[in-house]
Formats: sequence, C-alpha cells, structure tokens
Amino acid sequence: MRVLVVGGAGTVGQAAIGGFSKGHEIIIAGRTSGDVTVDLQDEKSVAAMYAKLGKVDAVVAATGHSHFGPVAEMTPTQFLDGLKDKVMGQINLVLLGMKNVNDGGSFTLTSGILSHEPIRQGSNAAACDGALDSFVIGAAIEMPRGIRINAVSPGLLEAAEKKYEGYFPGHRPVSNREVGLAFAKSVEGAVTGQVIRCE
Repeated sequence: MRVLVVGGAGTVGQAAIGGFSKGHEIIIAGRTSGDVTVDLQDEKSVAAMYAKLGKVDAVVAATGHSHFGPVAEMTPTQFLDGLKDKVMGQINLVLLGMKNVNDGGSFTLTSGILSHEPIRQGSNAAACDGALDSFVIGAAIEMPRGIRINAVSPGLLEAAEKKYEGYFPGHRPVSNREVGLAFAKSVEGAVTGQVIRCE
C-alpha cells in the first residue's frame, strides 16, 4: 500500500508507522519536514500536497495541537485555535483528499482519551477529541467507493510522558506498540466508522 502519514515524524506518527506490516510505501508529510510539506489549516497547501502525490491507498493524520489551560481563563480565540489546528486540520485532509484515495482505501484520524476521560486544563482537547470521533462515525456512512474512515484514540503515550508530566494523574501510559497496532487495525484491517481506543 501507498500510505501518507501526516505528522509522521512526531511521536504518534512514529508509533503508527512502527505498527504497519512491512512492504508499504510510507510517505511522511509535515509542516516543516518530511517527504512533502503541508499546512493543514491552509486548504491550498493541502490541495497542492495531494496534487503532488497523486493517488494513495491510505491517509493517516497523526497531527494537531489543542490548547491546554484553565477553562476559567481560556479565551474564545484560544479555543478556536485548537479546533482549527487539531479538528479542521485533520478534517481538511479528508474533505480535500477524497478523490486522491484509491477505491477501498482509508483515512485514519487521531483523537484521544480526553473525549471521555477529562483532565484539568484539558477542556479544549476534550472538545477536539470528541469532535473528531463524532466526525468519523458520521462520515463513515457516506464515504464513496468503499473508502473507510476511523479514528485512533490513544491515551498518554509512554514516549510523551515527560512532556505532559503532571497533566494525567492516575493514567497508565500506553506503549508505542499498542498505538501502532491500533493504526494497523485501521489501515490494514476492514473496520470503518470506529473509534479504536488504546488506553
């Protein structure tokens, strides 16, 4: 398979790639590095990336940042910035990339545990994760040409434990292998309209 992994150089992207079977052609895209660069918030940039790459069998979105901070101090702009980056960035990949995915191909988005396991200062992330999960469930019944769509919803990755130290009290970090297997299930398997949790 020809697999485009947007955010493939990051922690989640590397976990995803590590879970795939051998023999795939992996194309890594990122904002400033990779085989091709793309700004997911810029529709022209996304369209240009797809035009450059041509047809692919799978698109994996392992990217997007939400705002972390106390809800009582959060501004509407901060909240909207999170939605634009994590939610619309990934959804842009789907809406603008449909014609570039081969028949029977797939999209895999990345949401997260905060949609159903809240933490302090994580209300924007929770909203983003929930929006992505719901989009996948709703979009799956309308996808053309047998294209599948799923979301992988990971907990705190072991590799990111130090970065988010103190934010996830009581949470058991998940291994890269667990997360990689979830992405493999979405890309190489047959499921659609699923939120694949690894927590």
